Amino acid sequence: MAKAPSQAPPSFLYILIVLTFLASVSESRPNINYYAKSCPRFNQIMQDTITNKQITSPTTAAATLRLFFHDCILNGCDGSVLISSTPFNKAERDADINLSLPGDAFDVIVRAKTALELACPNTVSCSDILAVATRDLVTMVGGPYYNVLLGRKDGRISNAKYVEGNLPRPTMPMSQVIDLFAKRNFSVQEMVALSGAHTIGFSHCSEFSSNIYNYSRTPQYDTDYNPRFAQALQKACGDYKNNPSLSVFNDIMTPNKFDNLYYQNLPKGLGLLETDHALFNDARTRPYVEVYAKDQNRFFKDFAGAMEKLSVYGIKTGRRGEIRHRCDAFN
Repeated sequence: MAKAPSQAPPSFLYILIVLTFLASVSESRPNINYYAKSCPRFNQIMQDTITNKQITSPTTAAATLRLFFHDCILNGCDGSVLISSTPFNKAERDADINLSLPGDAFDVIVRAKTALELACPNTVSCSDILAVATRDLVTMVGGPYYNVLLGRKDGRISNAKYVEGNLPRPTMPMSQVIDLFAKRNFSVQEMVALSGAHTIGFSHCSEFSSNIYNYSRTPQYDTDYNPRFAQALQKACGDYKNNPSLSVFNDIMTPNKFDNLYYQNLPKGLGLLETDHALFNDARTRPYVEVYAKDQNRFFKDFAGAMEKLSVYGIKTGRRGEIRHRCDAFN
């Protein structure tokens, strides 16, 4: 009589199922080496792309840092700010506050995505590209290195109507800025550390014009400004109504270097935006401004920690998101 084919013991099948499940979970869990097997050249492609872009366009670092922040702080780091509008949907990037996001930032993400799609198609998310590009560019201009966990998926929703009130504006009262961050579980200290991003980049004159023109009868500018600085701003921005692109460096001392001079500028009246002045004037934030002004290493440490935390805020993994073939369009 023929023997029935042997069957695996139930306990063995159970163990096999558990191991398979754990393996799938570990693959979907964000980690530093997420693309080690699926896209071995990921790090090299990213480094080559951002280096070439930063060399040809030195404002790319600041632009990308701002783009990353506007993506993450709204509804999580999901690449939704990269999506273009359609006749049927006005996307985040076309919300009023996002219209000034610099084109160099979008361009470096598109370049990296194009190169990665050639090397490992449909593997690397746009949100991972943005997170790594931001970290590497900050490091290139002198800022601290920090770990970036990988494995984000791209969001499926990008709508301008969700933007207003959920991103800090230069004219927001400090209490409102603090509350905006607190709702996302960021402390006052983390908020002040992240504000140090203003050590690089620029702001358009329209963002602070109300503080330097016709502010009051005497003087015509906000007295939080150093008088000579205010007068220089008035000259630099004189034609801003006819030329909306007119802008001024956030840190006039070392505008292209990531350092702590931004904080050193604030007590001297050399802050550019209303929220910059408020950081020094508000009793809740001033102690951190003073610490960072004296100790760049402390600023770097706290900035790196806050960026690590921000980079995983609201991320989507597994089936909650997708990997877009193009960063500016839904699949």
